[in-house]
Amino acid sequence: DPTDGTLRHPPCRSCALPSVAMLRSLPRAARVLGSPQISHMPRRHMASDPTDGKGKKLVLAYSGGLDTSTQLRWLADKGYEVVAFTANLGQGGGMNDEDFSGIEAKAKASGASKAYVVDLQEDFVKNYVFPIIRANAIYESRYLLGTSLARPCITKMQVAIAQKEGCHYISHGSTGKGNDQVRFELSTYALKAGLECVVPWRIPEFYNKFQGRQDLLAYAKERGIPIAMDAGNRPPYSMDDNMFHISFESGILEDPAATAPDSCHKYTKPLESCKETPDDVQILFEKGDPVKVINMGTKEEATTPANILKMLNRLGGDHAIGRIDIVENRYVGIKSRGVYETPGGTILREAHLDLEALTLDREVLRVRDSMSLKYSELVYNGFWFSPEMEFLQNSMDFAQRHVNGEVRLRLFRGCARALGRSSPNSLYNMDMVSMDVEGGFDVSHSEGFIRTQARRLQAYRNMAYPNGRELPPVA
Repeated sequence: DPTDGTLRHPPCRSCALPSVAMLRSLPRAARVLGSPQISHMPRRHMASDPTDGKGKKLVLAYSGGLDTSTQLRWLADKGYEVVAFTANLGQGGGMNDEDFSGIEAKAKASGASKAYVVDLQEDFVKNYVFPIIRANAIYESRYLLGTSLARPCITKMQVAIAQKEGCHYISHGSTGKGNDQVRFELSTYALKAGLECVVPWRIPEFYNKFQGRQDLLAYAKERGIPIAMDAGNRPPYSMDDNMFHISFESGILEDPAATAPDSCHKYTKPLESCKETPDDVQILFEKGDPVKVINMGTKEEATTPANILKMLNRLGGDHAIGRIDIVENRYVGIKSRGVYETPGGTILREAHLDLEALTLDREVLRVRDSMSLKYSELVYNGFWFSPEMEFLQNSMDFAQRHVNGEVRLRLFRGCARALGRSSPNSLYNMDMVSMDVEGGFDVSHSEGFIRTQARRLQAYRNMAYPNGRELPPVA
C-alpha cells in the first residue's frame, strides 16, 4: 500500500519523530504534541499551483532573517496559513550564542498564524553530530558535513509540527541551485506521507519579483515586515551556522581565486593571532561517543553532548583549529566554494581516530573506512533517512562497541595532537611489540610469512619482466 507510511522496522535513533515525552518537556510556547511513529496518511497533496494558498496550511522553516521573513509574508499574501518554526541548534557555537527571545513575535508580525521556537541542541549533537564522529564521516576528504547534518534534524521537528498542526505543506528558504533544497525535501518525503513542499525560490512569480536584496528590502518596507531597512555593514557573503560549524559562501567567495576576508573568522581565530600557549584536554569515549571532556590545565569539565561540543569549540577556536577553505562538488551537479570553521568537531574527530587505532581490529577498520566514504556521500546528498543510511549506521555502531577509553590531546597553533591514549578494550600488546621482550612472538615464523607474501610478487615479475626489472646504475 503506497499510501501507508508506517515504519516496518525498529526506528534508528534519529529516524523516529520526536517522542511525546520529549515534546512535552519543551517550553509551553514551543510544545509540539505528536506521535513518535510515522502514521497512516493519505497521498501527498500536489501543489499544482503554489501561488494559490487559499485553504492551505504550511510550516515554514524560519530563521528570522530578511529572506525567510519576506517569504513568510509573501506566502501569507498568497493565502497560505503559515506556521513558523525556528530550530535552536546552538547557533553561535558556544562563543556568541544567538538570542531567540524575540523571534516568535517577529514571525507573527510578519504574517505567521503561529510560531514555534524549539531547542534542539542536545538532540542535534547526540543524534546527528555524534553519529558523524562515530562513522569518521568526511566529504571529499575535507568537509565535516556541518550544514548537511543539520537539515534532517530541522526537518524531523518540522514534520512533527506539521503533523500536530494538520499541515499538508512544508516550506523552506533554500535556493534552487543548492544542496539544502534536496536535503530538506528528501527528508520530508522519507519521514511522512501526505506532505508536499512549497519552495518560493523555485516559483517564477517569486524569483522574478525579487531579483536582489533591495527588492526584498522594498517589499519588507511595503508590507510592514520588522526587518532593519538599512543594509548597513552587511558582509559580502552568506553565512549559516549551528553548534557544530559555521559556513561562509557566495558573494565575493564565489571567485575561487579570491582570498577570504578576515571577517570570515567567527568560530576560530586567525592563526597569526591565536593563543600563544597550548591547552591539553582529555576526552573520554563510550562506544565511540564522547562522554566527558576535561581541560587538564583548568580542570574544567563538560559531560552533556552540547556542553562537550561548546567547550571544545571555545578551546579549538582559540587555537585556530578546524578552519578550511575548499571547492566542493554539490549534489545538484555544480562546484561551489565554501569556507568552514568546525573547531570542536575537528578535535573530536582526531581523538576518535586515535582511540580507534588502539581498539579496532585492522580488517574491521579497513572495511569501516570504505563504508565511511559512502556514509559521507549519503549525508551530504540528503539521504539521512534512507534504508542504505540505516544499514550503514547500524554497521558503524556495531563496530563501535569496543571504542571505549580516553585520549589526551594538545591544542596549539591550528593542530590537535595526541599525547597518549588508553582503553580497557585495547588490542595493543606492549610485550608483543617490544624490541626487548620476546612476548610470545616467535620471530622464526616471520621468514615463512614473508616468503608466502612474496610468492605472487615473484610470479608477476617472472611474467611481466622475464629479464628482471631495470635497476639503477651503480657508480
